[in-house]
Amino acid sequence: MIDVETRPQKSRTVVLAVLCLATLTISLATTSINVALPSLAVELNASNRELQWIVDAYNLTFATFVLAFGSLSDRYGRKGALLTGLAIFGLGAVGASLAESSAQLTGWQAVMGLGAAFVYPTTLSILTNVFTERAAKAKAIGVWGATTGVGVACGPILGGWMLESFWWGSVFLALALTAAIAITSVSTVVHTSRDPETPRIDYGGLVLSALAVGSLVYTIIEAPEHGWLSGTTLGGFGFASVLFVALVCWERGRDQPMIDITLFTNMRFTAASAAVTCAYFALFGFVFLITQYFQLVHSYRPLETGLRMLPVATSIAVGSILGMLLAVRLGNKLVVTAGLLLFTSAFIWISTLSASTSYLEIAGQMIPLGLGLGLAAAPATEAIMGAVPLNKAGIGSAMNDATREVGGTLGVAVIGSVYASLYASTLADSAAAQQLPPGLRSVVEESIGAAATVAEQVGAAGDVASAQAISQAANAAFLDGLAAGSYIAAAVTAIGAIVALLFLPARPK
Repeated sequence: MIDVETRPQKSRTVVLAVLCLATLTISLATTSINVALPSLAVELNASNRELQWIVDAYNLTFATFVLAFGSLSDRYGRKGALLTGLAIFGLGAVGASLAESSAQLTGWQAVMGLGAAFVYPTTLSILTNVFTERAAKAKAIGVWGATTGVGVACGPILGGWMLESFWWGSVFLALALTAAIAITSVSTVVHTSRDPETPRIDYGGLVLSALAVGSLVYTIIEAPEHGWLSGTTLGGFGFASVLFVALVCWERGRDQPMIDITLFTNMRFTAASAAVTCAYFALFGFVFLITQYFQLVHSYRPLETGLRMLPVATSIAVGSILGMLLAVRLGNKLVVTAGLLLFTSAFIWISTLSASTSYLEIAGQMIPLGLGLGLAAAPATEAIMGAVPLNKAGIGSAMNDATREVGGTLGVAVIGSVYASLYASTLADSAAAQQLPPGLRSVVEESIGAAATVAEQVGAAGDVASAQAISQAANAAFLDGLAAGSYIAAAVTAIGAIVALLFLPARPK
């Protein structure tokens, strides 16, 4: 392994900047596609189900392979893994920009997720090998965490700007260009590092981890479609549980396992992982709902929607850096707990949103939300990486990424499912929906976007009063679903705060 401690501070800062650029590229892809979904529905004639899989294909391949690729980067070299991931991601983005059907776009999104599974764990593992002293590492992780959160929150800004300036495929070309710049920068600046012990490849661990995480995430994605208590969903969770048990048994029997199962006995690792899962459950659920609120309740254009996410993006950046500074002084327990409680209070406030809520108030709600995420996620990530030996930084980072991805996917699935159920039931009970023909009634109950389309058609036919009634009923139903989703997010972050308070050590031993 290269002795990175001999590098001057300026050199290490440049390396951090390049790693953050690679991280930003992947983070932008996570949410930039969301604002393009209405355009994709029209131009690719994509159904709601197809739109869901355009988004979820990326998340599924990312989550499925991140543990395996993190382990391989430890063995074969982290710089090579980072360059490979960026190249795969960029190729997938170019292919996505040229897609002519929803099936093609879904496939290219899966390729992009495959590249992301290399990039995310590798950037953090290189970072922890460059910044080995705790105070310096904590500051670097704070900057890295800020980049991650800002990328997720600013994705809609990129997507909205490209959509209004060009066409939906330009969103992917912009991501491909960013990946190309990152490849050039990494090739020039970053040195490689690897596990000096070069252990044998744990093929069983690679396969079982991919199958276990992949089946869990796939089941979560499909649960809203089949029903959370359906035989298909329960069977999927059961199958994933069996695979996780098999993975644990397999790894316990290896002399050189891919995953050190004893890490989970370290509460600094386990409680911090739970905090990250809860934080990203809430964040992804928030982004899922608020983008629809802006575009469909307030009729903002895609770019306007993205720009209105700036308060949360800025707050995440400030919270991540501040969180790491406070964690070194006050300890991880206090800062992570405070961050999750701030997160909880933000969602309780967000549950009060109405169609007449001013943007100034919404911006005020975003500030404690972003600060809460930064204060919780960055110190929790530092706790996770501090519990993992430097030579296993790749798999440690991958485990951090897997918990974040599972949390985010679960957040969208659970909050989206609750929202959709309440929206449909509330709208079905409204007088405006009951006056519609059965065919149109079923359409408006699908989503607020479908209701807006029907209202527009009814208004164009001359029945302006009915069109306004449909819009008002759909908005009221959406807001009921949004409030319920906010309460769920608040409950999850509150549970995370309790876990952190009870089990997360204040400082590394």
